[in-house]
Amino acid sequence: MAQTKEDLLAAAQPSVNAISADEAEQLLSQQPVVLDVREPAEYDMGHLPGAVNVPRGLLEFMVGQHPALSDPQATLLLYCKNGGRSTLAAHTLKQMGFDQVRMLSGGFDGWAGDVHRVEVDANIYQ
Repeated sequence: MAQTKEDLLAAAQPSVNAISADEAEQLLSQQPVVLDVREPAEYDMGHLPGAVNVPRGLLEFMVGQHPALSDPQATLLLYCKNGGRSTLAAHTLKQMGFDQVRMLSGGFDGWAGDVHRVEVDANIYQ
């Protein structure tokens, strides 16, 4: 029988270091690499301060190729819309040798819902 997305998420969750929006805000003061693993259109509508967009579908191909994914010792903060893609992304990055990976629990929806700071690119009309 084929595995479901729930099976994959359940297998990934034990290896993922999930943190709350408040913990993520504190972590931002330490200047981690912030990775938004949503699609570019989602990123363009708003993202965490200083976030770099590396869509989940390209993540494995960008390791070692993108400046944000060149140092496996760097502290990474990952997020997506609500936590599914970033859970899988964090699990994958840990398998690829990144040890300091944190995942924003609740994703961007939780962050924006708690009224933390959001950036929108200047070329996007409000």
